Amino acid sequence: MPKNAQTTAQLHSSHMLVMLKILQARLQLYMNCELPDVQAGFRKGRGTRDQIANICWIMEKAREFQKNIYFCFIDYAKAFDCVDHNKLWKILQEMGIPDYLTCLLRNLYAGQEATVRTGHGTTDWFQIGKGVHQGCKLSPCLFNFYAEYIMRNAGLEEAQAGIKIAGRIINNLRYADDTTLMAESEEELKSLLMKVKVENEKVGLKLNIQKTKIMASGPTTSWEIDGETVETVSDFILGGSKITADGDCSHEIKRCLLLGRKVMTNLDNIFKSRDITLPTKVRLVKAMVFPVVMYGCESWTVKKLSAEELMLLNCGVGEDSCESLGLQGYPTSPF
Repeated sequence: MPKNAQTTAQLHSSHMLVMLKILQARLQLYMNCELPDVQAGFRKGRGTRDQIANICWIMEKAREFQKNIYFCFIDYAKAFDCVDHNKLWKILQEMGIPDYLTCLLRNLYAGQEATVRTGHGTTDWFQIGKGVHQGCKLSPCLFNFYAEYIMRNAGLEEAQAGIKIAGRIINNLRYADDTTLMAESEEELKSLLMKVKVENEKVGLKLNIQKTKIMASGPTTSWEIDGETVETVSDFILGGSKITADGDCSHEIKRCLLLGRKVMTNLDNIFKSRDITLPTKVRLVKAMVFPVVMYGCESWTVKKLSAEELMLLNCGVGEDSCESLGLQGYPTSPF
C-alpha cells in the first residue's frame, strides 16, 4: 500500500488528468518517429488485428512458395512491473526525448514508497524503483520506448535472419510486450531469440520460458533455455485469434462461431423475454455477438462455404433466434 494515499488520489484529479493528456500527446509525437512499423501496440490506427493479418499473410506466402517458416511467440514475466525507472530515464534520453519531458516524468515517479502488510504485521517502508503506473495514460508509451531500446540493442533490424519480403527482411512483429520472432530456419530463430533474451536481461526483463512457444511449418528439435524446455505447438492464440502452423483459417472461424454461440446461449432468456423490445434485442446481438464471431475476420482466407461451415454459421448465432430477431442475413452471410 502507498505511504501517501493523497498522492494516489491526486493522480486522478482533473488537473492531473489534463497534464497527463498533454504529456501523452507530446510523447506520442516522438514515439511515432522512433518506433518502427513492426510495433503496433498503443498506436493510433493500429491494433492486434494488424499483426494477426500480417502473420496470416506471411504464412500464406510461405506456403505458396513452399518455404518453411518458424515462429517464436515470446512471453515476458511481468513486463510492465519490471521496468527499471533509472534505466527508463536513460533510455528516453537516448531516444531523443527532451529533458523537460523526462524531468516531468521523473517527478511523477519520484518519492514512491510502499509497505507490505502480512499476518504478522507490516514491513518497513521501501522505495519503489520499478514498474510503470497501472492505468496511467503514459504507461503504454513509456513501455514502448523501453521495448524498442531492447530490440535496437539486439540488432534485429540489421540481422540477416528473418523472412525476406519485397527485398526487406522481417524478423519480428510486436504489440507492446507481445513479441513474435520469425525466421526461415530453426537456427536463425534460435539466434534471434538468444539476442533478445540477452538484451532483456540487461534492462531487468525476463522471458517466461513456460509460456514462450515455438510454432513451425518445418521440422524442429527440442529447445532448452536456462534448463527449461521451450514448448513446440501446432497452434497459438495471438492477440485473441488462433494461428495454426498449417495456416488454415477454418480452425479460427469455427472457434469464433462456437464463442458466438456461447454468447447467444447466455442471452437466451433475454431473447425469450416479452418485456424487451425487438430493436433492443437486435442491438444486443450486434453489440455482443457480432464482435465475437467476426473478430479478426480481416485476416481470414475465406473459401467457398461447405455445408458444415454453413451449419456452424447458423448454429453460431442460432437460426431460430436470428429469424425471430429479423437477422437472417447477418450470421449466415458475413462475407
